[in-house]
Amino acid sequence: MILKLLKQRRRRRLEAQRFPEEWLNLIERNVAFFSRLSATDRAELLRHIQIFLAEKRFEGCGGFKITDEVRLTIAAQACLVLLHRETDYFPRLLTILVYPSAYMAEEQRLIHEHVWEQGRTIRLGETGRLLGSVVLAWDAVRAGAIDAADGKNVVLHEFAHQLDFENLAADGAPALARREQQESWHKVMHAEFAALRAADERGTPTLLNTYGASDPIEFFAVSVEAFFEQPHALRARHPKLYAELQSYFQQDPIEYSAERIAW
Repeated sequence: MILKLLKQRRRRRLEAQRFPEEWLNLIERNVAFFSRLSATDRAELLRHIQIFLAEKRFEGCGGFKITDEVRLTIAAQACLVLLHRETDYFPRLLTILVYPSAYMAEEQRLIHEHVWEQGRTIRLGETGRLLGSVVLAWDAVRAGAIDAADGKNVVLHEFAHQLDFENLAADGAPALARREQQESWHKVMHAEFAALRAADERGTPTLLNTYGASDPIEFFAVSVEAFFEQPHALRARHPKLYAELQSYFQQDPIEYSAERIAW
């Protein structure tokens, strides 16, 4: 209890600090959605960024140098998913590891039942329930921040996984307080995941990235990308999915979307 009170007091002090002008300039230059937020949401986002940067450690990989531009571009996108909600700032996350570009990682792939293949794969980002870190490729982070309407955002994707982990599980469902929320979430997500898998097997074009058909964990992450980057299309094509995400995130990205409506 004492530690919780101390943490809350420290965070209030951080929120009260003046946001550095040079930091604000970097966000305005690098993060396209920021200028489209309401003044109230911009102020809330900046408060979240203050705390996020104070509590998370950044490390460069592969010779990459961490700068304020890197930290702020990542933090602004990560903290977008915290608006309007009580949050503990991704409590299981300690470190953000940043590569200059796509990197190689060891991976085990299920080939057949009980048969696994070990190999190396190219990645733009990753995280894990027990990893304590998020790994990101800077060029993908920057591209996602500049284009806020292409449905691809590695920061949103990986931090959606962090939200998934907050209930101490990796199951495609974030922490939901009420039983009716949990039941509604399970019903809608199960149906939408099954529909995406079926469309992927048929080769039918989909709004959602078919990477989400691999399992419920990835389905949640790609749904979050679509929710924030292509909200008009997601609401039109998947209204129940959109409603579940809107209820959880307590915001409507249509209000600040840069989406080009061509569907």
